Amino acid sequence: MIRKIVTALVLISVALVLISFAVANRQVVTVSLDPFDQANPALVLSQPMYLLIFILLIGGVVLGGCAAWLRQAKWRARARRAEAQVSRLRAQLSQQSGAAPAAPLLDEPPRLIVPPPAA
Repeated sequence: MIRKIVTALVLISVALVLISFAVANRQVVTVSLDPFDQANPALVLSQPMYLLIFILLIGGVVLGGCAAWLRQAKWRARARRAEAQVSRLRAQLSQQSGAAPAAPLLDEPPRLIVPPPAA
């Protein structure tokens, strides 16, 4: 319950900051994407400043997420190989023991219980 309240407070604070930023930066700016002809550019964007900044921010988050996902590819591949090896070893073990295949183990690690400090 406290986590939901804290999350709501943080999101409301962020929303207030973003709304105040958008209100303060309502003026229209012109962005020219033609570096060769400044007098008569081929591609021009005229948008409110807050919209351009929000678009760039969202694009940066998406680009960073893609970069992180691509960098983690080797770890995902290793996890898939390890999972396949575990399945193969369980099948071999069940064949050697003559028993039915064992049920997969839970993916959750055991919970650590720490006793309270002595008074």
